[in-house]
Amino acid sequence: MDQISAMRVFVRVVETGNFTRAAKSLEMPKTSVTNLVQGLEAHLSTTLLNRTTRRVTVTTDGALYYERATQILSELDELDGSFSKSQSLPAGRLRVEMASVFADSVVIPALCDFYMRYPQIQLDIGVGDRLVDYIAENVDCALRAGVLSDQSLIARKVGELHMQTYAAPFYIENFGMPQHPTDLEVDHFCVGYLKAQAGRVLPMEFRRGDELLEVSPRYILSVNDSRSYVRAAVSGLGIVQTPFFVVEEAVKKGELVPVLPEWTRDPFPLYVVYPQTRHLSNRVRVFVDWLAKQLQGIARGPAARPGRARAAELATGKS
Repeated sequence: MDQISAMRVFVRVVETGNFTRAAKSLEMPKTSVTNLVQGLEAHLSTTLLNRTTRRVTVTTDGALYYERATQILSELDELDGSFSKSQSLPAGRLRVEMASVFADSVVIPALCDFYMRYPQIQLDIGVGDRLVDYIAENVDCALRAGVLSDQSLIARKVGELHMQTYAAPFYIENFGMPQHPTDLEVDHFCVGYLKAQAGRVLPMEFRRGDELLEVSPRYILSVNDSRSYVRAAVSGLGIVQTPFFVVEEAVKKGELVPVLPEWTRDPFPLYVVYPQTRHLSNRVRVFVDWLAKQLQGIARGPAARPGRARAAELATGKS
């Protein structure tokens, strides 16, 4: 029996919760997964897993073995990686999750640079802003914005997003320019951003000096995708609050103009997260380092972007 392979398979079964998902994530036949675990149990002369027709649970011995096995495998991967870093480029498959706005506007346009550096890494990018079962879906890492609520994840901060508020000229012609954030609850319409995890439309926040306001936007439309959010604003369906890089082209074309420019929003932190049980491989490390550099350009906000002057003209009605 290949004990290292059996240990890896056993760990995946524990992490995914059953043999079928473990086999799928390891790209192995289910019978091979079952045989390796049974061989490991025979070698150890103990039962590691309790099996029923509906679920798999870990025995007391299995829990102890899992804890030590994950440590040993992590140390072994680290040892192998310390030699491979000096001899070859990182290689293998990397599964990443991120919102469409980052995939479309930041990552995919720059991927040629990444592949020039790391041609042996195969990227699988899951696009969306959804709840992810990192272990069962074999996700290596994800890019997330805002306060993190899942304490089981390890997070590395890779930047910040500076937010501003925008509307279409068509909208302003029909509803006027809001004078205060509270106008968005009474006299104006916003486009609601529906957060799947929260199951509700997210509030808008505004800061002016020491004054901080949270506004529940009045809306006739809510969406759960950044592209649709901006498209709705360009169509005149309401006011939006979003990072400048997302609307930069629309601002340059005059499709959107800043509103309430004296009010800002506290920056959104950007994190790359991954599960505590997942060893941070070399391919994850190099991707995260590369991604952090790509995000530096968008995180500074409109003050550092070429569209700043045009945005100022539009906000004051000069064109």
